[in-house]
Amino acid sequence: MADNKFFIAIAGNIGAGKSTLTELLSERFCWEPFYEANAENPYLADFYGDMKRWSFHSQVFFLGKRLEAHRLLVDHPTSVVQDRTVYEDAEIFARNLYEQGAMTTRDYDAYWALYRAVSSFLPPPDLLIYLQSSVDTLIAHIARRGRDYERAIERDYLERLNHLYDQLIDGWTQCPVLRVSMDEHDFTSRHSDLDAIVERVRVQLMQPQV
Repeated sequence: MADNKFFIAIAGNIGAGKSTLTELLSERFCWEPFYEANAENPYLADFYGDMKRWSFHSQVFFLGKRLEAHRLLVDHPTSVVQDRTVYEDAEIFARNLYEQGAMTTRDYDAYWALYRAVSSFLPPPDLLIYLQSSVDTLIAHIARRGRDYERAIERDYLERLNHLYDQLIDGWTQCPVLRVSMDEHDFTSRHSDLDAIVERVRVQLMQPQV
């Protein structure tokens, strides 16, 4: 497996544990980690305070960052693991904002046209790891990491995102999916849970490519 180059992507709702697992897998497999650009987004705090006003700005920022990361992933000489994908930006967050009336039709159409235009040539990951979590677990994780701008996130918002995530993953055909239940696994404090995930990833990547 060390002779192969892999592109691993980790998907999941806010607070699911994507950044932590990205770091842990990069250490175990000596992969290059690519993290979500939360801290760099100049619109994020404003977005959580007024979603309708700032949704388009925040989503376009994330889309640009994710596309930039994809370009780097394609060109990178070694294996990489990515914290959140460009697919989630469009299929989960932008779609939810539009469906809930927090993004205008004009903004959504412009965003979707941009996403469709550039995503058609993006290579899919070799493996998508989906961190599936109940809302109660997400809320506990969010409270534990204590980011001020996340305190205003409402439960029904996380529930809607979970529904869209399940829809996306259930219909995902671009690459294999490894589901990890975050209600049952705590890889930050139980080494056995991390070991089990690492082994599942290793086995999956050893499968012949179809």
